[in-house]
Formats: sequence, structure tokens, C-alpha cells
Amino acid sequence: MKKKVLAVLLGGCMVAGLVAGCGNSDDGQNAENEGGEGGGYHFEVVVKSFQSTYWQAAIQGIEAAEEEFGVTTNTTGPNAESDIADQVNMLNNAISQNPDGIALAACDQNSVLEALQDALDADIPVVCFDTGVPNAPEGSVIATVVTDNESAGAVAAENMYPVIKDAIANATEQVRIGEVNQDATSANITGRGMGFINKMKELIEADGKTVAVIGNQYYVDLVENNGDEATADVIIEVAVPAQTTVELSATEASNIMNKEDTIAIFGSNQVTAEGVLTANQNLSVLAATPDEGIVGVGFDAGATLKAAVADGTLIGAVTQAPVDQGNLAIKTLYEYCEGKEVSDITTDSYWYDADNMEEEDIAPNLYD
Repeated sequence: MKKKVLAVLLGGCMVAGLVAGCGNSDDGQNAENEGGEGGGYHFEVVVKSFQSTYWQAAIQGIEAAEEEFGVTTNTTGPNAESDIADQVNMLNNAISQNPDGIALAACDQNSVLEALQDALDADIPVVCFDTGVPNAPEGSVIATVVTDNESAGAVAAENMYPVIKDAIANATEQVRIGEVNQDATSANITGRGMGFINKMKELIEADGKTVAVIGNQYYVDLVENNGDEATADVIIEVAVPAQTTVELSATEASNIMNKEDTIAIFGSNQVTAEGVLTANQNLSVLAATPDEGIVGVGFDAGATLKAAVADGTLIGAVTQAPVDQGNLAIKTLYEYCEGKEVSDITTDSYWYDADNMEEEDIAPNLYD
């Protein structure tokens, strides 16, 4: 069992200088308030969707920040994380409200660029959380609050590999590892997916085997020194559903899990991990070792994943800290409006399995 904790304050990243304060939605009393008494600020929050309990957990953190800092928030989000155009419309509407700040979890890191420029032109500070927007107009995003997703994906690979290592080493024919990612557009999912791929590839090659990554072209194109599919000892097959739903994720997972050479599969967020579990309801192939079936690893939490980890259907999963992310997004906006310096923050991620999921540093992050 291995647990990795990722909690680093990136002081050198996107540091915002001292500002005069945020005064878009009040009559100037904000600057008179100090500390926890609050400045009467109003923040708009745009999340990716309400389809997974991850976002309900993030909202718990947002609501706690409201009370702590004496601010108000309004949270909106599309029905599904694949409803990119709907989210952009919600972001534009949030900007039109002229709030003191906006907290944004972007479904698509490129679709929000124009809106972010509009927010900048309107002097509305934006904090991105859960996922960054790498190409955001300069100055439009004052800070980003995210998991180190590449490292978190690597944690999944590091904990899966010891379980499947002997099956790879002793295989006389090609074997396959599956990965289901809900999209190829958001920075957190793509970073996490590539973190898993790169670490798994590194571990396998260090033991003298060759690897080829196939499937979704976006991910394949990001792989350095990709192997040949026909001759590789191990295939890593990457699938992305047409839309972000458990049902479509289950279809993609089933396509991989039905292949006779598949020994393991990774669902890189709550929706896709639940898709893997949904596929297994028909296939009944998930197991603790490759000798017994297909080894499954998930990401995030929720009642379905927690139950699957607890009963051994999945050997484990990686969870983030959504409550902290929601709280820190609002705290960062508040501090910026109070004239304080703010910077990027990375939040914790943890490996959990049936043996450690009740531990005090892990259990609070395993939301239902």
C-alpha cells in the first residue's frame, strides 16, 4: 500500500500583486472590513456540473467559506461536464452580474478564453479551481486551486503496477491495460490521464518490457517515444466517451474489458470509475489479481466507489480534496479583494484502499 500526499503552495506561480480591493457590487464599504468580519463581497461560482457528488462536496467548502469570510456566493453549472456551450453561457451570465469575483471550474480549457478576456476587461478577478486554464489571457486568472493531476494519475499507476507486475513479466503474449477518461478537453482530466500513462509506461519499461499507447488520438499524440502496437509487450488503450455520462463511460470500459488480453483498467474520475463498475455488473470480471480477472483502479470518491473499494471490487482509488478546493477558491477571491497577495495552490490527493480508507487523513475526503 502506498499513499502519496500532494500539498504544495506554489509561491512562484501566477502571483498577483497587491490590489486596491474589489468593489464591483457594493458602495465602497468593502475596504473597511477586516479579517473574518467579511467585506460584503459577492462571488459567482461556475462548476463543471452537478452530476457527480464531487461537486456537492466542493459546494460544502464554498458554503463554509461564505460563513467564514462573510461573503455571498451563487453557484451554477451545466447538467453534464460535456455540456461545454452551456457552461460558457453560464460564465458569460456570471460576468454580466458584475460580481466581486468569479470562481470557475472549466469544462473545456479553451472554450472559456473569450469569456475570461471579458472578465478581465470588466475588472472581475477569476480564480480557477479543480482545473486550470493554461492559455488564459494574461492577468485574467489571479490564481488556480488544483490537484497536481499528473502526480495524482501517477499515484494510481504506482499502486496498480505492483499488483500486475508479475503478470506482465511472465506473459508470453501481449497484454492490455485500459484507461477511460471522461474527456480530452479539461486540463485536470488530461493531466491525470497522461500522469497514469507516463508513469505506467516508465515502470513497465524499467522492467525491460515495451509499451504502445493506442486509442484516443489526443492522448496518443502526447506520448513520447511511443512503441509499436504490433510488437509491444503491453498495450495501454485509452478511451474517451462521446459525452460525459456513466452509461457511455461503461460502454467504453466494456469494449476494453471484453478483450481477452486485458489485465487492468483505470477510470480517471468519478464518472468513468463508476462506468467501469457499471460495465462490471454485466461482465463480472473485476478482481484482486490478474490471475482472477481484471484489476480495477478508480479516482475520486462517492458512495459507489467507496463501496467497491471496501468490498475489493476495485483494489483502490485516488481521492482529491474537493471540500478544500471549494473553500480555497472563495478564500483566495476574498483575500484578493482585501488587497492581499494570492498565488496558485495545489491541494491534497490520497491513495485509498480497503485497509486505509478509515484513516483520519483520508476519510474526510471520501465524500458520498
